[in-house]
Amino acid sequence: MEIAELTALLTPAGLTLLDELGPLTTTDEAARAVSRLRAAGHSPDLVAAVVGQARLRVKAAAKFGPFADRMLFTRAGLEQATRLSIAARHAGRFRAAGVSSVADLGCGIGGDALGLAGLGIRVEAVDADEVTAAIAAYNLAPFGEAVTVAHGRAEDADLGGVDAVWLDPARRTAGHGETRRVSADQWSPSLDWVFGLLQARPGGVKLGPAFDRELIPDDVEAQWISADGSTIELVLWSGRLAREGVRRAALVVRGDDVWELTAPADATDVEPRELGAFVHEPDGAVIRARLIGEVARSLDAGMLAPGIAYLTSDAALTSPFVSSFRVREELPADTKKLARALRERNIGTLEIKKRGVDVDPAVLRTRLSLRGDESATLLMTRVAGRRVALLADRVG
Repeated sequence: MEIAELTALLTPAGLTLLDELGPLTTTDEAARAVSRLRAAGHSPDLVAAVVGQARLRVKAAAKFGPFADRMLFTRAGLEQATRLSIAARHAGRFRAAGVSSVADLGCGIGGDALGLAGLGIRVEAVDADEVTAAIAAYNLAPFGEAVTVAHGRAEDADLGGVDAVWLDPARRTAGHGETRRVSADQWSPSLDWVFGLLQARPGGVKLGPAFDRELIPDDVEAQWISADGSTIELVLWSGRLAREGVRRAALVVRGDDVWELTAPADATDVEPRELGAFVHEPDGAVIRARLIGEVARSLDAGMLAPGIAYLTSDAALTSPFVSSFRVREELPADTKKLARALRERNIGTLEIKKRGVDVDPAVLRTRLSLRGDESATLLMTRVAGRRVALLADRVG
């Protein structure tokens, strides 16, 4: 969204038109809406704005639920926004630490500020992009004077009146649509400035889950977060927001259920062992936090192979920190022989997972030419230096 579109939209008539338009779920619906609105005499900027927002509100429902129906977005802002359920968890940590005011530096469209304000925490938000700041101000307007939003640089924000800080450095090129990732030395604000601020003030910084672990300061808590099977972010907590004795944490969220694994440091991996009756795939947050060993010991499991994040065991145990599979048998890893074996077993529906092998599951699925009424999971991996195909069933 450009400033001309936003200006056209942020009027009583523009917002009313958006609400009347309702959700647009398909490209064809959007095209028909454009034609109808242009024929009715609305300006190109307003039509582009309301149709774009109607499409984005549909996509935003996955992150913001029913709140999306009264919010505004940019495409890039929505992609980078923290989903509201996770923002509420971050806010809960601030409240538990006795924080009553937070500077949200790089607030984006206001996702994290919504979580903070929703728990009664006063927020002073700032964003370097004018359109994004205006959209955040609109999204946060229901909280009245409890939230302020300014257009400006994080580095220039006045922090004199806040207890703590929340940072989400821009890790992509500027823009409201298609953007690309940039290296850490091009982030805004810079990583050195962010880490310097975390040393001076209690706070948290949201980073990508693949952030270079070598750059994580020693005196912060590093919490990797997964939601519904996807590892979505790494948060570094400092000062009184970092829990005593915790330097590594894996937070696993599935729907309304939440589990967390914490440790004072990376966990030592367990030794490899022979293939057992079960294979366990650790959650992505557990892998990123390097807490596989902690989970393995709880399952009485060993590594399936060194350096590959699969565990194996004979005990009928599972955990919210893994996906567990009961092994049926080992099949030939050669594609033609594997296809024949699957046809013999009448398997037509196959979940394909892989670790440690150069396999494209989509390409493999095509080559297997699956037919049949049965279903299973195929685990492609390496054991003792050789490629293996394990036919298995999900547990639980």
